[in-house]
Amino acid sequence: MRMECKGDWLQWNVPPAWDNRTLAEVIEQELAFPLSFFQQLAKQGGILVQQKRRNIHTVLKAGDRVRFRIFEKEPYGLTPEPLPLEVLFEDEHLLVAAKPAGMAVHPTSPDMHGTLAHAIAYYYQTQGLMRRVRLVNRLDRDTTGACLVAKHHLAHVLLDQQLRERAIQRRYVAYVEGNVANDRGTIDLPIGRDRHHPTRRRVSRSPHAKPAITHYDVLARYRSLHGEVTKLRLQLETGRTHQIRVHLSHLGHPIVGDTLYGARRVPFPRQALHNERLAFAHPLTKEWIDIAVPYPSDLLQLEHSLQEADQTPPSNDRPKKAH
Repeated sequence: MRMECKGDWLQWNVPPAWDNRTLAEVIEQELAFPLSFFQQLAKQGGILVQQKRRNIHTVLKAGDRVRFRIFEKEPYGLTPEPLPLEVLFEDEHLLVAAKPAGMAVHPTSPDMHGTLAHAIAYYYQTQGLMRRVRLVNRLDRDTTGACLVAKHHLAHVLLDQQLRERAIQRRYVAYVEGNVANDRGTIDLPIGRDRHHPTRRRVSRSPHAKPAITHYDVLARYRSLHGEVTKLRLQLETGRTHQIRVHLSHLGHPIVGDTLYGARRVPFPRQALHNERLAFAHPLTKEWIDIAVPYPSDLLQLEHSLQEADQTPPSNDRPKKAH
């Protein structure tokens, strides 16, 4: 069943297999959309069947034209700013943008400027779109990688659900201090706030700590003038604040440049952490979207400098789990 975008509306024709079923049944069982969203949409006159205003209890007939108003104009939520923006993927429902180092994802106070959200608002403005900036995932200010942005409320609801259900795949690369002994492993340690620091997190056995699981594989080991460095590929199973940084620091291998979590040996102006891949099911079409995120120039330079040093291949250790 194909959906089309027409102005403010998303429209589709009822296939023969859905004849004589209620719109509510189709929304929940076939489209796998949240019914509560469409209950509200119907109250606002945002559902049409055969050009007539209808509710979710309407019985559909094969060939009926169904329309949902999901592309309404709305304020950006902040002031657009003419900042560079690299778009990795875009369609009518979402976009994926590359976030550079040193840029916050969104403002944390009314007077804060220069964030990725401000850049996206300006990009919308140049495209003639009036849409609220709806960020789905977050990255730390000095972490580079992909940020997923929903272009309308329905896409945001569906993508946020995927995020909660851990259906969005996020893969990272990190350069850490020291020689990580095992070629692969899983760090399954809960994370909570550090009561001695306003922004830092720590591995914690507190009842308030949240479960956190990080999988890693060793990609390379280097010897440099400043000591050993290991390059890791990491996959998040959960998405806690500073999760990768906390877990690796707890293992005694802080990320290169991450002074907040104990990095001291290898000089680098930020944490050497990059989100290299973002993959998810498209919220409307269900197509699998797999985005590769190019390495930023500073990590390419770090990689080059480490490759000039002695590199030792990973051993064949069996996977181990950290506790």
